[in-house]
Amino acid sequence: MLTIPYEPVVFGIKINAHLVLEYLAFFIAFRYYVYLRNKSTDTISANNRLSIIIGAIFGALLLSRVVAFLENPVLHAEQGWLYLLNNKTIMGGLFGGLLGVELAKKIIGEKQSSGDLFTLPIILGIGIGRLGCFLAGTKEFTYGKETAFFLGIDLGDGVPRHPIALYEMVFLLLLFLLIRQLQQREKCWPTGSFFKLFMVSYFSFRFFMEFLKPNSYFILGLSSIQYLCLICLLYYRKFILRGISYVAKKLYLL
Repeated sequence: MLTIPYEPVVFGIKINAHLVLEYLAFFIAFRYYVYLRNKSTDTISANNRLSIIIGAIFGALLLSRVVAFLENPVLHAEQGWLYLLNNKTIMGGLFGGLLGVELAKKIIGEKQSSGDLFTLPIILGIGIGRLGCFLAGTKEFTYGKETAFFLGIDLGDGVPRHPIALYEMVFLLLLFLLIRQLQQREKCWPTGSFFKLFMVSYFSFRFFMEFLKPNSYFILGLSSIQYLCLICLLYYRKFILRGISYVAKKLYLL
């Protein structure tokens, strides 16, 4: 029977399942990206693509820690620099990676959208990482509020809680299948649209999921993650308005 948090013992040594799955997520996502790149005709040169990846890495490393700190700055400031360096959030990583990519493209003069090729590998990697979050239970701040809802699970503290990591895994699976289907059928979409669709969908989902987390630090009733979600949606406002217009036309034709 699986117990949460899950810490398998190998040769008498406790293994951090979350950490293992986090590294596995990076490895599998990168291998999947390489597979997709080899199958497709990438119009961005190998050197420029490498510069874009480097920009994404540095942007993600920086903002993932800044946003994690802002989740509860008073508490995190007391925990010391080592904790601050290790503490991170995928939301800051994604938006920081986006900003890092845009800066790298500006420096190298790359004009083409570069995100579509990364979209499915990113979703796959986050999904694997979220399994690690679930197995970590309440040891890391990726669990939900107490609940009497039938989906509530004891995550290690004897209290039924929303398993928001599992909710997110289901959402990511559906989003993966949707975008994969659209990539195969909708060949007329402008380059970069699938990555934008992922970002808008994921950040919208996370905005509402934050209401199920036991956050303790708010500014005007919202957490730092929720403000980041709103910033991201504002960043993609033109894409969102075009999407609303596209859907409205489709419904009108029906």
